[in-house]
Amino acid sequence: MRVSVCVGEYAQIPYCVPGLEINVYSMEELSYCFKENAFLLDAALLEDRLLEWIDRQCGLQDLAKALHPLVHKRGSLSSFVGMILGYVGFYGEEDIRQVEQVLKQGAGLSRIEKRKRQIDYLVKKKKYVAAIREYDGLIGKWQELEKEGEPLPAVGCLASIRHNKGVAYAGMMQYGKAAECFREAYDTDGSRDEYLAYLAARRMELPGEDYIALVAGEPQIQGTLELEKEMDRLVNQWEQQPAYLRLCNRRRMRVENRQVYQTDTERLTQALKENYRSLSHVADEK
Repeated sequence: MRVSVCVGEYAQIPYCVPGLEINVYSMEELSYCFKENAFLLDAALLEDRLLEWIDRQCGLQDLAKALHPLVHKRGSLSSFVGMILGYVGFYGEEDIRQVEQVLKQGAGLSRIEKRKRQIDYLVKKKKYVAAIREYDGLIGKWQELEKEGEPLPAVGCLASIRHNKGVAYAGMMQYGKAAECFREAYDTDGSRDEYLAYLAARRMELPGEDYIALVAGEPQIQGTLELEKEMDRLVNQWEQQPAYLRLCNRRRMRVENRQVYQTDTERLTQALKENYRSLSHVADEK
């Protein structure tokens, strides 16, 4: 049996990691959070609030004291995180070096690019409402900096922000809004992939006749043919999936046993409602 010895005390009050909005209660949890989300971390970690938490909540005055110069003299993020990981000892030297390397690579990114990474993480976790709100704020910040003549990342970054906002809308099956985002991304950098994403969203949104009328006026008609081939492939793939087979089974159930069908429908509806609430309930998390 493997036994892990904890470093410091278990906190009564958690530390909320900036940018990730993850609460941790121990140094081991903090170390795990750092390692698994290294590409999302930024200099916001270099703060007295973390030092106070390490000191008062975890009882590690010596570590807090050692980290103090890195915070107040603006040391590197990689050195700061590496010192914590080394002290806790939850990971070996090779893992710590990998985390430090990721942080050093991220040091060359602009604040907008780093913030985009953090918002992309929300999309990955299906926190779509929160992601859309944050993407809007980031686009607003981009436009503000552009007006002020401040240096900005390559325009492809803005297109990617708009694309990923569309992905978030598509995750909520709001395909009309997703299409608008993909079109904005296409207008930003002219990428063929963005154009195909736009067509795909319209394909999901519109009835057949309306979609045909739409694409008839599109200049890149070849793209619609490629999309239809891809749609056929995905449909065939979907029809082999267990979820599709369960759907077919429910259709038979509706005909053969209406009462069982209604009971199962109520169960599934409740589960979907709870899942939707978990994706939409973000006000308390930020």
